[in-house]
Amino acid sequence: MNAQYRTVSENILSTQQQSIVSISALTATGDLEKLKSELITGLDAGITINEIKEVLVQLYAYCGFPRSLNALNTFKTILDERKSKGIHDSLGKQIVIANDTADKYEQGRKVLETLTKIPQSKPAPGFGEFAPRIDAFLKEHLFADIFESDVLTYQQRELVTISALASMTGVESQLQSHISMGMNTGLTENQLIEAFNIVGKCISRHQADLAKKKLSNTISTK
Repeated sequence: MNAQYRTVSENILSTQQQSIVSISALTATGDLEKLKSELITGLDAGITINEIKEVLVQLYAYCGFPRSLNALNTFKTILDERKSKGIHDSLGKQIVIANDTADKYEQGRKVLETLTKIPQSKPAPGFGEFAPRIDAFLKEHLFADIFESDVLTYQQRELVTISALASMTGVESQLQSHISMGMNTGLTENQLIEAFNIVGKCISRHQADLAKKKLSNTISTK
């Protein structure tokens, strides 16, 4: 993890991580006015342009193209406004575009094994057997193409995903799965509680409480 993302203590989210939570939550729920403010806060806190781009691109896999594109357009407008005022934000690490791995499904399957610490069968049981194409999209695109870029670490990507899912209704089972993956990357219980408190402030207390229940369920089964 980049030095700027290290926490003061393992139980406290850094300023940059807090911004990532807010940006992810507001992108997932489509609140562009609040998102604009949080994007500015994130830039001022030192998150690079490419890091924020990666957050917003990754989120299309969880909240859909419309909200991801709206967030990216909002971000572009902010950058243009800041540039016109003489504010020059750091571009950051280059985003990898090409992924020439011969077997992307296998690449994505291995990434998922790293995150879950559980062997991943081919195809995935249940939905993967019922609809093989969605299993291929999940492995080959999300966990291979998108995760191929190391602009964000796996831990940062899981924080993005958890924050988005915690803010959305009807995705509790996926949220619990990603809470487990996030903890496998090193996120602590207290860090996740803090993330859900942020969701409670910028989205709703109800969503935050649901997320905390899923966290408790995850911890009890680990």
